[in-house]
Amino acid sequence: MLGRYEIEVYNKRVHYFLTIKRNITILQGHSATGKTELIRLISDYEQNGVSSGVTVKCAAACTVLTNVDWENRLSRLSKYIVFIDEAASFISSKSFAESVRGADNYFVIVSRDDLEQLPYSVDEIYGLRNVSNSSKYKAFKQVYNEMYHLYNLEMLHEIQPAVVLTEDSNAGFECFCMIYGGICQSAVGKSNVYKHKACKNQ
Repeated sequence: MLGRYEIEVYNKRVHYFLTIKRNITILQGHSATGKTELIRLISDYEQNGVSSGVTVKCAAACTVLTNVDWENRLSRLSKYIVFIDEAASFISSKSFAESVRGADNYFVIVSRDDLEQLPYSVDEIYGLRNVSNSSKYKAFKQVYNEMYHLYNLEMLHEIQPAVVLTEDSNAGFECFCMIYGGICQSAVGKSNVYKHKACKNQ
């Protein structure tokens, strides 16, 4: 499964627009921004079709994967966009990570936790924002939600800090050394960050 997919999900109250470009997309952000509601609407549509009052528009089939028999269900899916809520306990498991790597599906995962076992790009971490006050949609009464990048990688190159302090001395430290060069320092552990001389000087 390759390419870009536009997804539109709505009922009489809410309206979502999403653009999925890679095999793993992460939805994060604060509570009450509509992430779980999005999953619920897709699940309602999948179970009850148009009688659910929900409309899902996408060139690919969309489904919701839950804890119930997830391995067996996922093994039968091909070229789907699979939505998973953070309540699904399997998303942090090794077996799920292996299933994702071997699948030809796209995955949209709602999770506020780091999913270290999954190979997703920081550029594919999004939040949801309400754009109902936008002039683009003001003729409508529904609440509109769209995706936005939580992390803007281009801004990293525009920021010129005096010191970059990382909590670890491994991958994170090496990554920021590549971006910022010799101004990077490691606190060698999360508990040492506030005690580090770089913080004391601020």
